[in-house]
Amino acid sequence: MTMIKTVHRFLPMFLAACLLTSCTAFFSKDRRPNFIIIISDDQRIGTMQFMPQTQALIFGQGVDFAQGFDTTPLCCPSRASIFTGLLAHNDGVETNEDKLNDKYQTVIMALHKNGYYTGLVGKYLNSWLGEPRPEFDSWVSWPGSVASYQDPNINVNGQWGIHPGYITDIENEYVMQFLDQASKQSKPFLLIYAARAPHAPAVPAPEDKNLLQNLPPYRPPSFNEADVSNKPGSISSIPPMTPKQIAANDDFRRRQILTLFSLDRNVGNIVTKLQEMGQLDNTAIFYISDNGMQWGEHRLSADKAAEYEESVRVPFAMRYPPLVSKPYIENHLVGNIDIAPTIYDLAGISLPANMDGTSLVKLLTGGAWRDHILIESWPERGYWAGIRTDRYVYVETQDDMSELYDLQADPFELNNLINNPQYQSVITDLKAKLQTEKQPRSP
Repeated sequence: MTMIKTVHRFLPMFLAACLLTSCTAFFSKDRRPNFIIIISDDQRIGTMQFMPQTQALIFGQGVDFAQGFDTTPLCCPSRASIFTGLLAHNDGVETNEDKLNDKYQTVIMALHKNGYYTGLVGKYLNSWLGEPRPEFDSWVSWPGSVASYQDPNINVNGQWGIHPGYITDIENEYVMQFLDQASKQSKPFLLIYAARAPHAPAVPAPEDKNLLQNLPPYRPPSFNEADVSNKPGSISSIPPMTPKQIAANDDFRRRQILTLFSLDRNVGNIVTKLQEMGQLDNTAIFYISDNGMQWGEHRLSADKAAEYEESVRVPFAMRYPPLVSKPYIENHLVGNIDIAPTIYDLAGISLPANMDGTSLVKLLTGGAWRDHILIESWPERGYWAGIRTDRYVYVETQDDMSELYDLQADPFELNNLINNPQYQSVITDLKAKLQTEKQPRSP
């Protein structure tokens, strides 16, 4: 009895203290899902073998989108599409210099207005100078794409400063800090973790720089393509790569891969931290690259705005056990534009009108899905736009030759079928789809 009286005497004091501390989060925790979007920078398809923790913990415990695309394979447009669910020709961010007009609501704005604790660690948009944005409760970023791999200048909640150390390790520290703060909130969270790796100059962490000394060279049939006469003039005019250029390409490829090692460690830390917080299975984790990269295919080295598979296809996965209870590989065509509507859907927030993307919830619960996806870009060599289906890719380049590839018969896109009479009905169909998809939507 004495113990019961003691508990009753101190219970009001305990509850009062909880109202002033993080105990509040325990009693009133909003059980909507948390979200983490991990965006690597210029990571191409086929590199997940060098990220074993990410492969095992995200791709291997969720859905691996084997045909995941960035609808515009360039950093700033791709990120804008991730945040808005809009194609580049609809949100107006067509190049790295274009700013995203605030009339286009981002998923961050929407979740912040609807009670989410929001944070950014890393790169926002190339056209943004690094100052904090109001829809983020926590901000750790740098100006545009400019950040040194060693001792970077970073803006932390409005304060610029040099941060000694390797940038991926610094990112990890701030991601952990955000998750610590998120654990004290009475609300769910959204974190954008937009890593520096493996973007050029692709400087590996000190402990990784001497690894993979004997990495086998990458030589697919399309490498330094011998005959590019059936490509658009802007491609066919490129001379073959010289031995010096090939050596530089190989070195860049190795350094890009090495930078992924530290990013992989960070992903492992994130999963471990979520598990410690008791929030792992209540957090939808997306992993995607903002664009792919040519490693010498079709004579293109370090090119990321091309219409070819190496530029537009990217690693893309989602881990969220309440939706994906068993891991599997999904072969339907999905895109970066599908991330924002998926988050709206899972958070129970109404989608903005005229969104180009579609919630992946529909696909993952057996609903009807698209049979083609638009890809487009505005490189210096001229605007191109195309339609990618399961089998074909059809591309029109401004004032230049069009292209059609049968990816079943020609996965390396060596044989342009645009003038082949046997494929004219396919071309007519894809051309009509392209004209429809290119039509602008109202904001």
